[in-house]
Amino acid sequence: MKKTGKKKQISKNAENTAEQLTLRKSSALLQELLRNFLDIIAVFDKDGVFQYISPSLTSLTGYREADFIGESVIKFVHPNDHQVVNNNFSKVLSEDNKGIASEFRFQKADNSWIYLEALSNNCLNNPAINGIIMNARDITMRKLMEDHLRQAQKMQAIGTLAGGIAHDFNNLLMGIQGYISLMLASRDAGDPDFDRLRNIQSLVQSGADLADNLLGFARGGQYELKPTDLNELVSRTANIFGRTKKEIRIHHKYEENIWPVEVDRIQIEQVLVNLFVNSWQAMSNGGHIFVETKNVFLSDKHFLSADLPKGNYVQITVTDTGAGMDEETCRRVFEPFFTTREKGRGVGLGLASAYGIIKEHGGTINVASKAGQGTTFNIYLPVSDKKIVKDTTVDETIIKGRETILLVDDEESIVDVCGEILETLGYNVLKAGNGHDALKIFADNKDLIDLVILDMIMPGLSGNETFDGLKLINPQVKVLLSSGYVTGNQAKIIMEKGCQAFIQKPFRMEEFSRKIREVLDKKE
Repeated sequence: MKKTGKKKQISKNAENTAEQLTLRKSSALLQELLRNFLDIIAVFDKDGVFQYISPSLTSLTGYREADFIGESVIKFVHPNDHQVVNNNFSKVLSEDNKGIASEFRFQKADNSWIYLEALSNNCLNNPAINGIIMNARDITMRKLMEDHLRQAQKMQAIGTLAGGIAHDFNNLLMGIQGYISLMLASRDAGDPDFDRLRNIQSLVQSGADLADNLLGFARGGQYELKPTDLNELVSRTANIFGRTKKEIRIHHKYEENIWPVEVDRIQIEQVLVNLFVNSWQAMSNGGHIFVETKNVFLSDKHFLSADLPKGNYVQITVTDTGAGMDEETCRRVFEPFFTTREKGRGVGLGLASAYGIIKEHGGTINVASKAGQGTTFNIYLPVSDKKIVKDTTVDETIIKGRETILLVDDEESIVDVCGEILETLGYNVLKAGNGHDALKIFADNKDLIDLVILDMIMPGLSGNETFDGLKLINPQVKVLLSSGYVTGNQAKIIMEKGCQAFIQKPFRMEEFSRKIREVLDKKE
Protein backbone atom coordinates (compact mmCIF):
# COMPACT_ATOMS: atom_id res chain seq x y z
CA MET A 1 0.00 0.00 0.00
CA LYS A 2 2.88 2.35 0.80
CA LYS A 3 4.48 1.64 -2.55
CA THR A 4 1.17 2.28 -4.31
CA GLY A 5 0.73 5.63 -2.48
CA LYS A 6 4.26 6.62 -3.33
CA LYS A 7 3.71 5.76 -7.00
CA LYS A 8 0.55 7.88 -7.02
CA GLN A 9 2.45 10.82 -5.48
CA ILE A 10 5.23 10.49 -8.07
CA SER A 11 2.63 10.31 -10.82
CA LYS A 12 0.86 13.39 -9.45
CA ASN A 13 4.12 15.30 -9.20
CA ALA A 14 4.93 14.36 -12.79
CA GLU A 15 1.53 15.59 -13.91
CA ASN A 16 2.06 18.89 -12.07
CA THR A 17 5.48 19.28 -13.66
CA ALA A 18 4.03 18.57 -17.09
CA GLU A 19 1.28 21.14 -16.51
CA GLN A 20 3.84 23.70 -15.36
CA LEU A 21 5.94 23.05 -18.47
CA THR A 22 2.86 23.43 -20.63
CA LEU A 23 1.95 26.68 -18.88
CA ARG A 24 5.49 27.98 -19.29
CA LYS A 25 5.43 27.08 -22.97
CA SER A 26 2.04 28.74 -23.42
CA SER A 27 3.24 31.83 -21.57
CA ALA A 28 6.43 31.95 -23.63
CA LEU A 29 4.42 31.48 -26.81
CA LEU A 30 2.03 34.28 -25.81
CA GLN A 31 4.91 36.62 -25.00
CA GLU A 32 6.59 35.79 -28.32
CA LEU A 33 3.34 36.37 -30.21
CA LEU A 34 2.85 39.74 -28.50
CA ARG A 35 6.48 40.67 -29.20
CA ASN A 36 6.06 39.97 -32.91
CA PHE A 37 2.43 41.04 -33.27
CA LEU A 38 2.23 44.00 -35.67
CA ASP A 39 -1.09 45.22 -34.30
CA ILE A 40 -1.20 47.15 -31.03
CA ILE A 41 -2.76 45.77 -27.86
CA ALA A 42 -3.28 48.09 -24.91
CA VAL A 43 -5.22 47.89 -21.66
CA PHE A 44 -6.64 51.03 -19.96
CA ASP A 45 -8.39 51.57 -16.67
CA LYS A 46 -11.82 53.21 -16.55
CA ASP A 47 -10.18 56.67 -16.75
CA GLY A 48 -8.31 55.86 -19.95
CA VAL A 49 -4.91 55.44 -18.26
CA PHE A 50 -2.48 52.93 -19.78
CA GLN A 51 -2.12 49.73 -17.70
CA TYR A 52 -0.45 47.56 -20.32
CA ILE A 53 0.93 47.96 -23.86
CA SER A 54 2.23 45.43 -26.35
CA PRO A 55 5.82 45.92 -27.65
CA SER A 56 4.49 46.94 -31.07
CA LEU A 57 3.35 50.33 -29.70
CA THR A 58 6.86 51.27 -28.58
CA SER A 59 8.47 50.14 -31.83
CA LEU A 60 5.87 52.02 -33.86
CA THR A 61 6.01 55.30 -31.95
CA GLY A 62 9.60 55.44 -30.68
CA TYR A 63 8.53 55.84 -27.04
CA ARG A 64 9.56 53.57 -24.15
CA GLU A 65 7.04 51.45 -22.25
CA ALA A 66 7.56 53.70 -19.20
CA ASP A 67 6.40 56.70 -21.23
CA PHE A 68 2.94 55.13 -21.53
CA ILE A 69 2.22 53.26 -18.30
CA GLY A 70 0.32 55.51 -15.89
CA GLU A 71 -0.37 58.15 -18.55
CA SER A 72 -3.73 58.98 -20.09
CA VAL A 73 -4.18 57.96 -23.70
CA ILE A 74 -5.57 61.42 -24.48
CA LYS A 75 -2.07 62.87 -23.89
CA PHE A 76 -0.93 61.21 -27.14
CA VAL A 77 -4.07 61.91 -29.22
CA HIS A 78 -4.22 64.81 -31.71
CA PRO A 79 -6.19 67.74 -30.17
CA ASN A 80 -8.65 67.70 -33.07
CA ASP A 81 -9.47 64.04 -32.28
CA HIS A 82 -9.96 64.42 -28.51
CA GLN A 83 -13.74 64.59 -28.76
CA VAL A 84 -13.95 61.48 -30.96
CA VAL A 85 -11.77 59.46 -28.58
CA ASN A 86 -13.60 60.67 -25.45
CA ASN A 87 -17.02 59.94 -26.96
CA ASN A 88 -16.02 56.44 -28.03
CA PHE A 89 -14.44 55.73 -24.66
CA SER A 90 -17.70 56.71 -22.97
CA LYS A 91 -19.57 54.30 -25.25
CA VAL A 92 -17.17 51.49 -24.30
CA LEU A 93 -17.75 52.16 -20.59
CA SER A 94 -21.51 52.06 -21.04
CA GLU A 95 -21.57 48.81 -23.03
CA ASP A 96 -20.37 45.41 -21.91
CA ASN A 97 -17.92 43.53 -24.17
CA LYS A 98 -19.13 45.23 -27.36
CA GLY A 99 -16.47 46.37 -29.81
CA ILE A 100 -16.43 50.13 -30.42
CA ALA A 101 -14.47 51.22 -33.49
CA SER A 102 -12.69 54.56 -33.90
CA GLU A 103 -9.99 56.29 -35.95
CA PHE A 104 -7.67 58.95 -34.54
CA ARG A 105 -4.22 60.47 -34.89
CA PHE A 106 -1.57 59.36 -32.40
CA GLN A 107 1.64 61.26 -31.67
CA LYS A 108 5.06 59.65 -32.11
CA ALA A 109 8.19 60.46 -30.13
CA ASP A 110 9.46 62.67 -32.99
CA ASN A 111 6.21 64.74 -32.76
CA SER A 112 4.90 63.43 -36.08
CA TRP A 113 1.44 61.83 -36.31
CA ILE A 114 0.18 58.41 -37.36
CA TYR A 115 -3.40 57.28 -37.95
CA LEU A 116 -4.68 54.42 -35.79
CA GLU A 117 -7.77 52.31 -36.42
CA ALA A 118 -8.89 50.93 -33.07
CA LEU A 119 -11.44 48.47 -31.70
CA SER A 120 -12.14 48.65 -27.93
CA ASN A 121 -13.90 46.22 -25.57
CA ASN A 122 -15.10 46.64 -21.99
CA CYS A 123 -13.48 43.94 -19.83
CA LEU A 124 -13.73 45.73 -16.47
CA ASN A 125 -15.83 42.85 -15.09
CA ASN A 126 -13.23 40.28 -16.08
CA PRO A 127 -10.97 39.78 -12.99
CA ALA A 128 -8.09 38.60 -15.18
CA ILE A 129 -8.09 41.86 -17.17
CA ASN A 130 -10.07 44.46 -15.16
CA GLY A 131 -9.77 47.10 -17.88
CA ILE A 132 -10.59 48.29 -21.38
CA ILE A 133 -8.82 46.33 -24.10
CA MET A 134 -7.92 48.20 -27.28
CA ASN A 135 -6.70 46.48 -30.42
CA ALA A 136 -5.33 48.98 -32.98
CA ARG A 137 -3.33 49.08 -36.20
CA ASP A 138 -1.39 51.72 -38.10
CA ILE A 139 -3.42 52.88 -41.13
CA THR A 140 -1.32 55.97 -41.95
CA MET A 141 -0.40 54.79 -45.44
CA ARG A 142 -4.00 53.91 -46.24
CA LYS A 143 -5.19 57.33 -45.08
CA LEU A 144 -2.54 59.05 -47.18
CA MET A 145 -3.57 57.04 -50.23
CA GLU A 146 -7.25 57.83 -49.60
CA ASP A 147 -6.45 61.54 -49.28
CA HIS A 148 -4.39 61.36 -52.47
CA LEU A 149 -7.22 59.69 -54.35
CA ARG A 150 -9.81 62.20 -53.11
CA GLN A 151 -7.49 65.06 -54.08
CA ALA A 152 -6.90 63.58 -57.54
CA GLN A 153 -10.62 63.09 -58.15
CA LYS A 154 -11.41 66.62 -56.99
CA MET A 155 -8.64 68.10 -59.14
CA GLN A 156 -9.77 66.09 -62.15
CA ALA A 157 -13.35 67.36 -61.83
CA ILE A 158 -12.28 70.98 -61.44
CA GLY A 159 -9.70 70.51 -64.19
CA THR A 160 -12.36 69.44 -66.67
CA LEU A 161 -14.27 72.63 -65.92
CA ALA A 162 -11.12 74.75 -66.14
CA GLY A 163 -10.19 73.20 -69.48
CA GLY A 164 -13.57 74.00 -70.99
CA ILE A 165 -13.36 77.60 -69.80
CA ALA A 166 -9.81 77.96 -71.12
CA HIS A 167 -10.82 76.56 -74.52
CA ASP A 168 -13.60 79.11 -75.00
CA PHE A 169 -11.46 81.89 -73.54
CA ASN A 170 -8.57 81.18 -75.94
CA ASN A 171 -10.94 81.16 -78.92
CA LEU A 172 -12.25 84.55 -77.82
CA LEU A 173 -8.72 85.89 -77.40
CA MET A 174 -7.79 84.50 -80.82
CA GLY A 175 -10.44 86.67 -82.44
CA ILE A 176 -9.20 89.78 -80.60
CA GLN A 177 -5.54 88.99 -81.27
CA GLY A 178 -6.21 88.30 -84.94
CA TYR A 179 -7.83 91.65 -85.61
CA ILE A 180 -5.12 93.47 -83.63
CA SER A 181 -2.46 91.75 -85.76
CA LEU A 182 -4.26 92.87 -88.92
CA MET A 183 -4.53 96.46 -87.69
CA LEU A 184 -0.87 96.57 -86.65
CA ALA A 185 0.19 95.14 -90.01
CA SER A 186 -1.43 98.11 -91.78
CA ARG A 187 0.11 100.80 -89.54
CA ASP A 188 3.62 102.03 -88.88
CA ALA A 189 5.10 103.10 -85.54
CA GLY A 190 4.18 106.74 -86.19
CA ASP A 191 0.46 106.04 -86.29
CA PRO A 192 -1.36 107.55 -83.24
CA ASP A 193 -3.16 104.21 -82.65
CA PHE A 194 -0.03 102.07 -82.96
CA ASP A 195 0.94 102.18 -79.25
CA ARG A 196 -2.68 101.70 -78.19
CA LEU A 197 -2.90 98.56 -80.30
CA ARG A 198 0.37 97.28 -78.87
CA ASN A 199 -1.00 97.85 -75.36
CA ILE A 200 -4.17 95.93 -76.23
CA GLN A 201 -1.98 93.14 -77.60
CA SER A 202 -0.09 93.04 -74.28
CA LEU A 203 -3.39 92.73 -72.42
CA VAL A 204 -4.42 89.88 -74.71
CA GLN A 205 -1.12 88.17 -73.85
CA SER A 206 -1.88 88.58 -70.15
CA GLY A 207 -5.23 86.90 -70.76
CA ALA A 208 -3.48 84.13 -72.69
CA ASP A 209 -1.08 83.63 -69.77
CA LEU A 210 -4.05 83.24 -67.42
CA ALA A 211 -5.56 80.71 -69.83
CA ASP A 212 -2.22 78.87 -69.89
CA ASN A 213 -2.41 78.52 -66.12
CA LEU A 214 -5.92 77.13 -66.43
CA LEU A 215 -4.76 74.73 -69.14
CA GLY A 216 -1.86 73.58 -67.03
CA PHE A 217 -4.15 72.85 -64.11
CA ALA A 218 -6.60 71.12 -66.45
CA ARG A 219 -3.73 68.83 -67.51
CA GLY A 220 -4.01 70.04 -71.07
CA GLY A 221 -1.66 68.92 -73.69
CA GLN A 222 2.03 68.58 -73.95
CA TYR A 223 2.17 69.89 -77.48
CA GLU A 224 5.90 69.79 -78.18
CA LEU A 225 7.52 66.98 -76.24
CA LYS A 226 11.32 66.89 -76.60
CA PRO A 227 14.01 64.83 -74.85
CA THR A 228 15.53 67.40 -72.50
CA ASP A 229 18.50 68.02 -70.21
CA LEU A 230 16.75 69.22 -67.06
CA ASN A 231 20.00 70.60 -65.63
CA GLU A 232 20.16 73.08 -68.49
CA LEU A 233 16.45 73.92 -68.34
CA VAL A 234 16.33 74.33 -64.55
CA SER A 235 19.56 76.32 -64.41
CA ARG A 236 18.50 78.72 -67.17
CA THR A 237 15.06 79.32 -65.66
CA ALA A 238 16.45 79.80 -62.13
CA ASN A 239 19.11 82.24 -63.34
CA ILE A 240 16.59 84.33 -65.31
CA PHE A 241 14.29 84.47 -62.27
CA GLY A 242 17.20 85.29 -59.96
CA ARG A 243 18.21 88.31 -62.05
CA THR A 244 14.75 89.84 -61.55
CA LYS A 245 14.67 89.24 -57.77
CA LYS A 246 17.92 90.60 -56.33
CA GLU A 247 16.73 90.08 -52.75
CA ILE A 248 16.66 86.31 -53.31
CA ARG A 249 19.83 84.21 -53.42
CA ILE A 250 19.50 81.02 -55.47
CA HIS A 251 21.77 78.03 -54.75
CA HIS A 252 22.30 75.36 -57.43
CA LYS A 253 23.14 71.66 -57.09
CA TYR A 254 22.84 69.47 -60.19
CA GLU A 255 23.40 65.76 -60.84
CA GLU A 256 26.42 65.46 -63.16
CA ASN A 257 25.08 62.91 -65.64
CA ILE A 258 21.39 63.74 -65.43
CA TRP A 259 19.07 61.32 -67.22
CA PRO A 260 17.03 62.71 -70.15
CA VAL A 261 13.31 63.34 -69.75
CA GLU A 262 10.74 63.96 -72.50
CA VAL A 263 8.87 67.17 -71.71
CA ASP A 264 7.23 70.25 -73.14
CA ARG A 265 9.98 72.70 -72.21
CA ILE A 266 7.77 75.78 -72.10
CA GLN A 267 5.38 74.07 -69.68
CA ILE A 268 8.17 72.85 -67.39
CA GLU A 269 9.62 76.38 -67.37
CA GLN A 270 6.16 77.56 -66.33
CA VAL A 271 6.13 75.03 -63.46
CA LEU A 272 9.55 76.18 -62.24
CA VAL A 273 8.66 79.87 -62.42
CA ASN A 274 5.47 79.19 -60.46
CA LEU A 275 7.49 77.44 -57.74
CA PHE A 276 10.07 80.25 -57.66
CA VAL A 277 7.35 82.89 -57.41
CA ASN A 278 5.69 80.95 -54.57
CA SER A 279 9.03 80.87 -52.72
CA TRP A 280 9.69 84.56 -53.35
CA GLN A 281 6.26 85.52 -52.04
CA ALA A 282 6.94 83.50 -48.87
CA MET A 283 10.13 85.53 -48.19
CA SER A 284 9.01 89.15 -47.93
CA ASN A 285 12.38 90.24 -46.50
CA GLY A 286 14.52 88.18 -48.85
CA GLY A 287 15.94 84.72 -48.37
CA HIS A 288 17.40 81.67 -50.07
CA ILE A 289 16.09 79.24 -52.68
CA PHE A 290 17.88 75.89 -53.06
CA VAL A 291 17.45 74.16 -56.43
CA GLU A 292 18.62 70.58 -56.94
CA THR A 293 18.33 67.83 -59.56
CA LYS A 294 18.94 64.15 -58.93
CA ASN A 295 18.63 60.78 -60.67
CA VAL A 296 16.45 58.51 -58.52
CA PHE A 297 14.88 55.06 -58.64
CA LEU A 298 11.45 54.95 -57.03
CA SER A 299 10.26 51.57 -55.84
CA ASP A 300 7.09 50.26 -54.20
CA LYS A 301 8.36 51.27 -50.76
CA HIS A 302 8.14 54.94 -51.71
CA PHE A 303 4.83 56.70 -51.32
CA LEU A 304 3.68 56.88 -54.93
CA SER A 305 0.24 57.36 -56.38
CA ALA A 306 -1.45 54.34 -57.94
CA ASP A 307 -0.83 55.68 -61.46
CA LEU A 308 2.92 56.28 -61.00
CA PRO A 309 4.84 53.03 -61.55
CA LYS A 310 8.19 52.23 -60.02
CA GLY A 311 11.21 53.00 -62.16
CA ASN A 312 13.79 55.67 -62.98
CA TYR A 313 12.88 59.32 -62.49
CA VAL A 314 14.60 62.69 -62.43
CA GLN A 315 13.87 64.58 -59.22
CA ILE A 316 13.75 68.39 -59.09
CA THR A 317 13.75 69.89 -55.60
CA VAL A 318 12.97 73.53 -54.84
CA THR A 319 13.43 74.54 -51.17
CA ASP A 320 13.02 78.00 -49.67
CA THR A 321 13.68 79.62 -46.30
CA GLY A 322 10.30 81.33 -46.24
CA ALA A 323 7.39 81.41 -43.82
CA GLY A 324 6.35 77.82 -44.48
CA MET A 325 2.83 76.40 -44.33
CA ASP A 326 0.71 74.61 -41.78
CA GLU A 327 -0.77 71.15 -42.36
CA GLU A 328 -4.11 72.43 -43.67
CA THR A 329 -2.45 74.77 -46.19
CA CYS A 330 -0.20 71.95 -47.43
CA ARG A 331 -3.28 69.83 -48.13
CA ARG A 332 -4.89 72.58 -50.20
CA VAL A 333 -1.87 74.18 -51.84
CA PHE A 334 -2.50 72.63 -55.29
CA GLU A 335 -6.18 73.62 -55.39
CA PRO A 336 -7.09 76.28 -57.98
CA PHE A 337 -7.75 79.79 -56.63
CA PHE A 338 -6.56 78.79 -53.16
CA THR A 339 -4.06 81.35 -51.89
CA THR A 340 -2.85 82.72 -48.56
CA ARG A 341 -1.47 85.86 -50.24
CA GLU A 342 -2.98 89.30 -49.83
CA LYS A 343 -4.90 90.83 -52.72
CA GLY A 344 -2.70 91.65 -55.68
CA ARG A 345 -0.07 89.00 -54.88
CA GLY A 346 -1.54 86.21 -56.99
CA VAL A 347 -4.83 84.53 -57.85
CA GLY A 348 -3.94 81.05 -56.64
CA LEU A 349 -3.49 79.34 -60.02
CA GLY A 350 0.28 78.93 -60.14
CA LEU A 351 0.67 75.79 -58.02
CA ALA A 352 -2.55 74.29 -59.37
CA SER A 353 -1.13 74.75 -62.86
CA ALA A 354 2.18 73.16 -61.81
CA TYR A 355 0.29 70.15 -60.42
CA GLY A 356 -1.64 69.64 -63.66
CA ILE A 357 1.38 69.98 -65.92
CA ILE A 358 3.53 67.54 -63.96
CA LYS A 359 0.72 64.98 -63.71
CA GLU A 360 0.13 65.22 -67.47
CA HIS A 361 3.83 64.51 -68.03
CA GLY A 362 3.46 61.21 -66.18
CA GLY A 363 5.13 62.51 -63.03
CA THR A 364 4.14 63.73 -59.60
CA ILE A 365 4.74 66.77 -57.39
CA ASN A 366 4.52 66.92 -53.61
CA VAL A 367 5.12 69.46 -50.87
CA ALA A 368 6.65 69.31 -47.40
CA SER A 369 6.46 72.29 -45.07
CA LYS A 370 6.01 73.48 -41.52
CA ALA A 371 4.99 76.94 -40.37
CA GLY A 372 8.11 79.05 -39.88
CA GLN A 373 10.46 76.42 -41.32
CA GLY A 374 10.34 76.96 -45.09
CA THR A 375 8.88 74.80 -47.84
CA THR A 376 10.19 72.04 -50.12
CA PHE A 377 8.60 70.99 -53.42
CA ASN A 378 9.71 67.72 -55.04
CA ILE A 379 8.98 67.00 -58.70
CA TYR A 380 9.46 63.54 -60.23
CA LEU A 381 9.52 63.12 -64.02
CA PRO A 382 9.91 59.73 -65.77
CA VAL A 383 13.16 59.09 -67.61
CA SER A 384 13.26 58.86 -71.42
CA ASP A 385 15.54 56.65 -73.53
CA LYS A 386 15.62 59.22 -76.36
CA LYS A 387 18.58 61.49 -77.15
CA ILE A 388 18.47 65.09 -75.96
CA VAL A 389 17.48 67.70 -78.58
CA LYS A 390 18.95 71.19 -78.27
CA ASP A 391 16.75 74.30 -78.54
CA THR A 392 17.06 76.51 -81.63
CA THR A 393 16.36 80.25 -81.88
CA VAL A 394 13.58 81.54 -84.13
CA ASP A 395 13.25 84.62 -86.32
CA GLU A 396 10.57 87.14 -85.25
CA THR A 397 9.84 88.49 -88.76
CA ILE A 398 6.64 87.88 -90.74
CA ILE A 399 7.08 85.41 -93.62
CA LYS A 400 4.68 85.49 -96.58
CA GLY A 401 3.73 82.94 -99.22
CA ARG A 402 1.52 82.25 -102.25
CA GLU A 403 0.29 78.69 -101.69
CA THR A 404 -3.31 77.51 -101.24
CA ILE A 405 -4.43 76.77 -97.68
CA LEU A 406 -7.58 75.05 -96.40
CA LEU A 407 -8.60 76.61 -93.06
CA VAL A 408 -10.82 74.37 -90.87
CA ASP A 409 -12.44 75.66 -87.65
CA ASP A 410 -15.93 75.44 -86.16
CA GLU A 411 -15.72 79.00 -84.74
CA GLU A 412 -16.96 81.38 -87.42
CA SER A 413 -15.10 84.37 -85.94
CA ILE A 414 -11.79 82.47 -86.07
CA VAL A 415 -12.39 81.34 -89.65
CA ASP A 416 -13.03 84.98 -90.60
CA VAL A 417 -10.06 86.56 -88.83
CA CYS A 418 -7.54 83.80 -89.59
CA GLY A 419 -8.73 83.73 -93.20
CA GLU A 420 -8.08 87.47 -93.44
CA ILE A 421 -4.63 87.05 -91.87
CA LEU A 422 -3.75 84.32 -94.40
CA GLU A 423 -4.87 86.51 -97.28
CA THR A 424 -2.79 89.39 -95.88
CA LEU A 425 0.18 87.01 -95.85
CA GLY A 426 -0.42 86.36 -99.56
CA TYR A 427 -2.07 82.92 -99.45
CA ASN A 428 -5.10 81.68 -101.37
CA VAL A 429 -7.62 80.57 -98.73
CA LEU A 430 -10.40 77.94 -98.73
CA LYS A 431 -12.61 77.76 -95.62
CA ALA A 432 -14.54 74.99 -93.85
CA GLY A 433 -16.64 75.25 -90.67
CA ASN A 434 -16.57 71.54 -89.77
CA GLY A 435 -14.83 68.27 -90.52
CA HIS A 436 -17.35 66.98 -93.06
CA ASP A 437 -17.12 70.15 -95.17
CA ALA A 438 -13.33 70.07 -94.88
CA LEU A 439 -13.12 66.54 -96.33
CA LYS A 440 -15.45 67.44 -99.21
CA ILE A 441 -13.49 70.60 -100.09
CA PHE A 442 -10.18 68.75 -99.79
CA ALA A 443 -11.36 65.88 -101.99
CA ASP A 444 -12.51 68.36 -104.67
CA ASN A 445 -9.25 70.38 -104.53
CA LYS A 446 -6.63 67.88 -103.37
CA ASP A 447 -4.24 68.79 -106.21
CA LEU A 448 -4.48 72.51 -105.39
CA ILE A 449 -4.33 72.54 -101.59
CA ASP A 450 -0.78 72.80 -100.20
CA LEU A 451 -1.62 72.94 -96.49
CA VAL A 452 -4.54 72.28 -94.12
CA ILE A 453 -4.82 74.29 -90.90
CA LEU A 454 -6.99 72.05 -88.73
CA ASP A 455 -8.79 72.84 -85.48
CA MET A 456 -8.48 70.07 -82.90
CA ILE A 457 -11.77 70.37 -81.01
CA MET A 458 -14.85 70.37 -83.27
CA PRO A 459 -18.39 68.98 -82.88
CA GLY A 460 -19.42 66.14 -85.14
CA LEU A 461 -16.24 65.02 -86.88
CA SER A 462 -13.33 65.75 -84.52
CA GLY A 463 -9.92 67.02 -85.57
CA ASN A 464 -8.50 63.54 -85.12
CA GLU A 465 -11.18 61.94 -87.32
CA THR A 466 -10.86 64.70 -89.92
CA PHE A 467 -7.11 64.17 -90.04
CA ASP A 468 -7.64 60.44 -90.69
CA GLY A 469 -10.02 61.32 -93.53
CA LEU A 470 -7.50 63.75 -95.07
CA LYS A 471 -4.81 61.06 -94.97
CA LEU A 472 -7.09 58.63 -96.79
CA ILE A 473 -7.59 61.16 -99.59
CA ASN A 474 -3.90 62.14 -99.74
CA PRO A 475 -1.39 60.27 -97.56
CA GLN A 476 1.15 63.11 -98.10
CA VAL A 477 -1.18 65.88 -96.90
CA LYS A 478 0.53 68.61 -94.87
CA VAL A 479 -1.39 69.62 -91.73
CA LEU A 480 -0.84 72.33 -89.13
CA LEU A 481 -2.88 71.48 -86.02
CA SER A 482 -4.42 74.35 -84.05
CA SER A 483 -6.43 74.51 -80.84
CA GLY A 484 -7.20 76.57 -77.78
CA TYR A 485 -7.17 73.48 -75.57
CA VAL A 486 -6.40 69.81 -76.06
CA THR A 487 -7.28 67.17 -73.46
CA GLY A 488 -4.91 64.37 -72.57
CA ASN A 489 -2.76 63.08 -75.42
CA GLN A 490 -5.04 64.07 -78.32
CA ALA A 491 -2.49 66.40 -79.92
CA LYS A 492 0.32 63.91 -79.35
CA ILE A 493 -1.68 61.13 -81.04
CA ILE A 494 -2.23 63.20 -84.19
CA MET A 495 1.39 64.35 -84.24
CA GLU A 496 2.51 60.71 -84.12
CA LYS A 497 0.20 59.93 -87.07
CA GLY A 498 2.14 62.35 -89.24
CA CYS A 499 0.81 65.83 -88.48
CA GLN A 500 3.67 68.24 -89.14
CA ALA A 501 3.25 70.92 -86.43
CA PHE A 502 1.02 72.39 -83.72
CA ILE A 503 0.16 76.01 -82.85
CA GLN A 504 -1.88 77.04 -79.82
CA LYS A 505 -4.44 79.81 -79.88
CA PRO A 506 -4.24 82.72 -79.45
CA PHE A 507 -1.23 83.29 -81.73
CA ARG A 508 0.24 86.40 -83.32
CA MET A 509 0.65 86.89 -87.03
CA GLU A 510 4.45 86.56 -86.77
CA GLU A 511 4.25 83.17 -85.06
CA PHE A 512 1.48 82.02 -87.41
CA SER A 513 3.49 82.94 -90.51
CA ARG A 514 6.59 81.09 -89.26
CA LYS A 515 4.66 77.91 -88.41
CA ILE A 516 3.02 77.89 -91.84
CA ARG A 517 6.36 78.22 -93.62
CA GLU A 518 7.89 75.59 -91.32
CA VAL A 519 5.34 73.04 -92.56
CA LEU A 520 5.21 74.14 -96.21
CA ASP A 521 9.01 74.20 -96.57
CA LYS A 522 9.52 70.85 -94.83
CA LYS A 523 11.04 68.32 -97.23
CA GLU A 524 9.12 65.09 -97.81
